[in-house]
Amino acid sequence: MIWMIAICTAIILTLLYTSPTTVKENTDSASVAPQSVTLKPFDPNTADYHTLIDAGVPRNVAVSLIKWREAGKVFRIKEDVALCYNVSDSLYFALEPYIVIGEEFRIIPKQREFSDTIVRQRTIEYQPFRIDTATAEYLHTLGFSIRQARLIVRYRDMIGGYRDMAEFEECYAVDSTMASRLRPYIIFPASDTTAVAQTFEREALRLPIDINSADSATLVRLKGIGAKSAIHILRYRDLLGGYYSKSQISELEVVTEENFHKILPQIWCDSTKIKKIFINFARPKELEVHPYVSDLMLRRIVNYRELKGGWSTIEEMIESNILSDEEAMRIAPYLDFGTSPE
Repeated sequence: MIWMIAICTAIILTLLYTSPTTVKENTDSASVAPQSVTLKPFDPNTADYHTLIDAGVPRNVAVSLIKWREAGKVFRIKEDVALCYNVSDSLYFALEPYIVIGEEFRIIPKQREFSDTIVRQRTIEYQPFRIDTATAEYLHTLGFSIRQARLIVRYRDMIGGYRDMAEFEECYAVDSTMASRLRPYIIFPASDTTAVAQTFEREALRLPIDINSADSATLVRLKGIGAKSAIHILRYRDLLGGYYSKSQISELEVVTEENFHKILPQIWCDSTKIKKIFINFARPKELEVHPYVSDLMLRRIVNYRELKGGWSTIEEMIESNILSDEEAMRIAPYLDFGTSPE
């Protein structure tokens, strides 16, 4: 009897003192933090890869954060992280308390003084407005905080404009209450069918398009590509250094098999625009962000170069057991075995 009481007590104590900040891994590594990792504060503007991993950020998200910074992105508010590739809603809500935006990067809202009487008496009179031209300042007058308003505008510019209510509600700064409140007043560009028709007539889309030079506004005009898919296609293009085959978009989870077959006849790839990796000189940080470079491959490349130098051909990398035949086939278009231009 005593031993049964002791076991029950141990189980209760274990449940009571389990750390609440430990996030368990889901089968989708892009949606949650790694298994049994205690989250720690991190600044997405300054933290390097290893610091991000130590803070509990999943590897693929850490790679995306660094890639965005290299492209000139500055994280002004916490919500900017939610726009990053591979950051799901659940992962963002887990990371949000630990995101620290440095003072030199964060947006400092202007201080405004309102008397309590004015604030209490302030009412909002809604009128129809065009969401494609609304400024952050105007959105702020509708009831959004200034940070939410700026995020709405930035997200709009990133996806090439809101075409309907569903796309507007996809923005993390738009909650269901505000969406319902503004629904009767928002005018979307697509609702003006005459203007849209005239625009398409002036700017006839010539198919197929080069997927290595197309912007989001061009991509969303293709059958099978929506605003979200366009963003993921562009982000993956940046991580790869460009597409060498149009079939590579099938590697994206957002591109379904049905949509892939719709998209395929509408695109082509100009492989001359691919950004090459000088494999004999590239720094580990440059290699580790590439989607086709695994952790094991990275260690083999770095260790072999330190011991024996580099390679002259992709075949030599296969012979030295750095790459398998399959890995070599995937990554070969991105490798340059010449002298680094730097």
